[in-house]
Amino acid sequence: MIPFKLNGENIVLDSWGTPEDIGAKTLKGPIAVAGKIVFGSLEAPVSGGFYSASKGRYRVVYPFHEHATLIEGELAITDEESGETIIYGPGDSWIIEKGQAVVWDIRSETMRKSYLATTVDL
Repeated sequence: MIPFKLNGENIVLDSWGTPEDIGAKTLKGPIAVAGKIVFGSLEAPVSGGFYSASKGRYRVVYPFHEHATLIEGELAITDEESGETIIYGPGDSWIIEKGQAVVWDIRSETMRKSYLATTVDL
């Protein structure tokens, strides 16, 4: 079992560079991203772990389906197709479908989420 608790100890994340290094486009930055895969791998059809980003905005087209929960910080996600923006705080969760284009607006100095991702088409 891998616990993902809001008040739990923070797992040390590895630097993943910038949004461009993970296939996204920075709109306002600079932004530093980091993460740690604790279940599966990038090549596996299912993986999970932790991700963080510093304050700023970036656009990404999701290469996988994702369920995530914000652990710390404040984040607004805008669905490009509908134009709907939802603001998330610690404990809030979302699901984003593979192929969906969204804009991330990290409003706090940093944000951290836990996630479970799959590339399996539903």
